[in-house]
Amino acid sequence: MNVIVLIKEVPDMDTVRFDTENGRVDRSSAEAEINPFDLNALQAAVELKEQGATVTVLTMGPPRAEKTVRDAYARGADLGVLLSDSKFGGADTWATSVTLAAGIKKLGAFDLVLCGEKSVDGDTAQVGAEIAEILGIPHAYYVEHIQNVSKDSIQVRVEDICGSKQVRELTLPALISVTKNLNTVQLPEIRRKLLSLNVPITKFGLEDMAGHTSQEQVGLKGSKTKVLKIYVPAEIQRNNRIYRDHFNQFQKNVWAELCKRNLLPNRGDQHEII
Repeated sequence: MNVIVLIKEVPDMDTVRFDTENGRVDRSSAEAEINPFDLNALQAAVELKEQGATVTVLTMGPPRAEKTVRDAYARGADLGVLLSDSKFGGADTWATSVTLAAGIKKLGAFDLVLCGEKSVDGDTAQVGAEIAEILGIPHAYYVEHIQNVSKDSIQVRVEDICGSKQVRELTLPALISVTKNLNTVQLPEIRRKLLSLNVPITKFGLEDMAGHTSQEQVGLKGSKTKVLKIYVPAEIQRNNRIYRDHFNQFQKNVWAELCKRNLLPNRGDQHEII
């Protein structure tokens, strides 16, 4: 089985800054790491190696993203591929999906594509499904358990947005997007980390994927959407009031505050709050 894991290099969201004027995340302001949700997808792929699977990680990014690919190798991947070209810059989710799908086609035959449910920087949860549609393969989102994998199909359990569970069976090749409930991510072995320092990384630019996509379909030119504005919400400070000894006063103040905010009708008679 040939398994492809889609990973994304994301900034540390605890320290990253935002370029609010240009509507972008200032990725140079924080250390980069593998998107946490993608680590669960990679862990699932590594576990499939026990059944003889070959694991290839695929990412799109600037040359520095090679470090992220090496980290994925340290965590158990067999091969690493980086799609890097200045023409890929500024891509929205659709143009990103087109580029990644072209990379998958370039790699040739595959059985399963794994990805995390979303990225912590974009939080759209769109790329996986878009790639599946471009490739013309079935897909399942919010997979929390892989129940069975055979030569021709995969059976998974998913949790929908209402909290109900479903068991779905997909014909291979297919794409599944996994949640953090799927597994527990393991730390890389020292031996693999040392090997990852010198392992060769395959790199594809736009010209390398000729026939699978074009300059008009990737980057800014291929993007269907544009971010007009980005802002960081102001922190809301709580203004707490504590009533320990005078319940009647507490009752009156709560009622008055609710009326002031137009959450209850402002009536002159007394009401008992239960």
